[in-house]
Amino acid sequence: MSRLVPPDAPSAAAGRRVLDAAAVAATADSIEQAQRPSGMIPWFEGGHADPWNHVEAAMALASAGRFAAAERAYEWLAATQLESGAWHAYSHFDGTVEDARLDTNVSAYVATGMWHHVLATGSTEVLEQMWPVVERAVGFVLEWQREGGELLWSIDPDGTPGQYALLTGSSSAYFSLRCAVACAEALGLERPDWELAIGRLRHAIAYRPDSFEPKRRYAMDWYYPVLSGALEPRRGSERIDDRWGELVMEGSGVRCVADRPWVTVAETAECAMALLSLGRKDEAEQLLCWTQQQRREDGSYTTGLVYPQGVTFPAGECSTYSAAAMLLAVDCLNRTSAASGLFFGESLPFGLDLDLDSQALEEPA
Repeated sequence: MSRLVPPDAPSAAAGRRVLDAAAVAATADSIEQAQRPSGMIPWFEGGHADPWNHVEAAMALASAGRFAAAERAYEWLAATQLESGAWHAYSHFDGTVEDARLDTNVSAYVATGMWHHVLATGSTEVLEQMWPVVERAVGFVLEWQREGGELLWSIDPDGTPGQYALLTGSSSAYFSLRCAVACAEALGLERPDWELAIGRLRHAIAYRPDSFEPKRRYAMDWYYPVLSGALEPRRGSERIDDRWGELVMEGSGVRCVADRPWVTVAETAECAMALLSLGRKDEAEQLLCWTQQQRREDGSYTTGLVYPQGVTFPAGECSTYSAAAMLLAVDCLNRTSAASGLFFGESLPFGLDLDLDSQALEEPA
């Protein structure tokens, strides 16, 4: 196992790039080397895969110009999609299923990957091949949308629906459904029912916080409504400012959960992207600089560090999804690839919110 790279002192110079081209390539190598012949990208060598983090890794590879590897990842998704349009939560490379639950957010994320690939390559060729996969996935997701707009987060293997919706999952799915509509439009298709569903989902996220199971201790519940674009910028900035001191460890990064000194690369990188979507580049760049403490010599990233000891948790684990989140955040920061504006909401529709009125506009999230 390669050792951690001691971080340089954070530079105050404007325009620092966090990772140069060679460092980006090394991190992309660390992801691609973990990819199985089937195209599956596990969390780490010998570990399981889940469709959401698998897509995140494929997007990171595409952002680094590794289009063939990204396309192999989408081939694996097409080969493993269930008849319902969903995927099992966790699978192993040998085809065995570790967790057979079906997750709406996880299943929706293929649409984000597809739209990212269109932007990165400038071509709809792969999307045309994958469109039936995207369409089935969206059909599954919207089957579990509640009357208030929120999405049930999971369905048991026997078809029993979960009992509640999650703010993070619904926020991420909102972003994915926007990407699905963009994909449809790129193929000359219209999906007004999807646009209405997106509007209802955004309304729930932005104006009906009681629709979701309380998960306040998790950082993702803090920044995901911002990252997804469900909140307009002023309210998004207020949300970030409200809990910054609770969830950010100065000099280290973003805690995974508010009550533990555990800083994770993925949460820090995603929070940086949320900041970038708000135009707060300096803060985003600083977060990404701090996180280089978790970079290893081979370009991979540890999943997280526990402070003040600075020990890895899970012990010694380097994860492809952590490396992927870092590559996507750096791409957003430096505007390197043609897909770098995706998480700024560029090219994405908002959906049709027929419930929005002047009273709702004044209600806090």
